[in-house]
Amino acid sequence: MVSVVSVVYAPALFAVDLTAQGGVNAARGTGQPTDLFGTGGAITAITNTLLFIIGALSVVMIIIGGLRYVTSGGNPSSVTGAKNTIMYAIVGLVVAFLAFAAINFVLGSLTNSGVGGTNI
Repeated sequence: MVSVVSVVYAPALFAVDLTAQGGVNAARGTGQPTDLFGTGGAITAITNTLLFIIGALSVVMIIIGGLRYVTSGGNPSSVTGAKNTIMYAIVGLVVAFLAFAAINFVLGSLTNSGVGGTNI
């Protein structure tokens, strides 16, 4: 009899939310985003982090290309390699920004947040 009473009244005593959303809320740690999309969402944080990493790598590659250009000593093949390094770093940076714009457009279209897309 005691076990039946404890099972029946345990949620009322401990104020436990026994719904699926209650389980999700209990499993989520403090400070974690509640949404995947939007300004504070996990996907936005991931794309911003990746864009930062790509931007930093592009700057490093432009510096390396500039150092290769300076130290080429007039050798035509070294000059061409240095110019290609700089050009491909800039192309990579442009592709990264275009991918960022495309991701924001698609996420804005999906979430109806008004950030991007047509929101039809």
